[in-house]
Amino acid sequence: MDITLVNLNMYFVRYLDGMVLRQSQLPLGPLYLISALHQASLTVDFRDYQLLPEKNIFEPEVLHDFLQKPAPIIGISCMANLLPFVLYSMPMLKKAYPQSIFVLGGVGPMAIERQILERVAELDIIHRGEGEISVPLLVKTLKEKRSLENVPNIFYRSKGHIVQNPAAKRIADLASIPWPAYDTVDFSQYFGHNILGSRGCPYPCTFCSIAPIWDWKSYTRPAEDIVREMSHMHQTHGVKEFLFQDEFFIASPKRALSFAAALKKANLHIEYKAFARVDQVDEESLQALAQTGCKEIRFGIESGSDKVLREIQKKLTSDISMRNVALAKRYIKEVDTFFIWGFPTETLEDFSESLFQMIAFRGMGVRVLPSLITYLPQTTMYQEMTDRSKFEFCDFLLPEYMITGVEKRVSVKMEIEEKHIPFFHFIQENQDLFPGFFQYDLKNNILPKLAMLEEFDFYMAYDKISGAHEPTPDQFVMQSR
Repeated sequence: MDITLVNLNMYFVRYLDGMVLRQSQLPLGPLYLISALHQASLTVDFRDYQLLPEKNIFEPEVLHDFLQKPAPIIGISCMANLLPFVLYSMPMLKKAYPQSIFVLGGVGPMAIERQILERVAELDIIHRGEGEISVPLLVKTLKEKRSLENVPNIFYRSKGHIVQNPAAKRIADLASIPWPAYDTVDFSQYFGHNILGSRGCPYPCTFCSIAPIWDWKSYTRPAEDIVREMSHMHQTHGVKEFLFQDEFFIASPKRALSFAAALKKANLHIEYKAFARVDQVDEESLQALAQTGCKEIRFGIESGSDKVLREIQKKLTSDISMRNVALAKRYIKEVDTFFIWGFPTETLEDFSESLFQMIAFRGMGVRVLPSLITYLPQTTMYQEMTDRSKFEFCDFLLPEYMITGVEKRVSVKMEIEEKHIPFFHFIQENQDLFPGFFQYDLKNNILPKLAMLEEFDFYMAYDKISGAHEPTPDQFVMQSR
């Protein structure tokens, strides 16, 4: 094989009572890469870490064993929550496979590629951005032992210096790239069947870690191309329910109506879930989505305070959120609303406005999902924060999107076992690499708001048995003690 490609994008939660909750999603990013590599006549050894049956999989020794007999090039894709695990494991991996070239990709290392290469000598190359063009070129260049200077989107070492090559131009025509390599995986092993209708988002929300990855540009696929892919997945692999993973899929009422019309024309009897901007739906589009199988719509509300919404450049108001969430609930069976709490400039009065709106939504029968703010290196909010002296690591609290899989949790709170203390020390010693694990002003900003959320049962306290973020049994593969 030319490359061993490892998917380390996953959801895995361990609980204090011994329960393990895990959800395996189709690894779309790696599958897109596999299609591009195959198209370039390159061979791929694909390994999906999501599918490991063990309960304690986030140990360097387990990843080491998982990589036995790799190809000369090992590519690992991870998100920010598992970036510490990958980097923590690198000394052992490089010692075991010294002749292999290790390439790190995915969204995890975004905006800190240079710092990682300066600190982690065992890592050879970091790739940033879309890979359909640059990754096959990288593999061919490494295979032929040529200079890396003409490979876009990569960071690497040369003559004692770290080099950043120019970025490739974004792929504007998403219909021109091959579909993910669905024939290389067993669909029955995955709970969630993802699909992408677009790439990127043009909105400048300061907290967002996704839009910067795509340079705040959005490109969409033709509705007919999306529906053809859905039809293929349905007829060939038996998929009956789809999850659109792109945050900007429902980008306007016009786009929603176009997609619904194409789906209706195909006479495809399936169900789907989708994210949408709450200010980009109307009654006609919501009705059309519902009539073509949309069973769940997900809105990023973020805050019920107009002051905070202005500060984070969300470009909407709380009145719009209230009106359109209520409208969506009339037509769509399940409506999810995502809130972010803990913004550094969010006062308790601001937060009370969010809490009031969350309570109102819950009264409508809408699912409310509060999430602790996550500061990732590529976000505008983090980059513009000049005073980081109040950033703190809390040994019993992590943002929902930074679950590492080794801590034991009850809702948002956690406990760290003694054997994993060195791992969390590694995180604390590298705050600039892993800022998502740190919070701004625990005493005055975070803990008072957490207490309010627990008081109104939006988070589960240690002595309770349910909470807004607790997954239900039908959503996850569960392993008992």
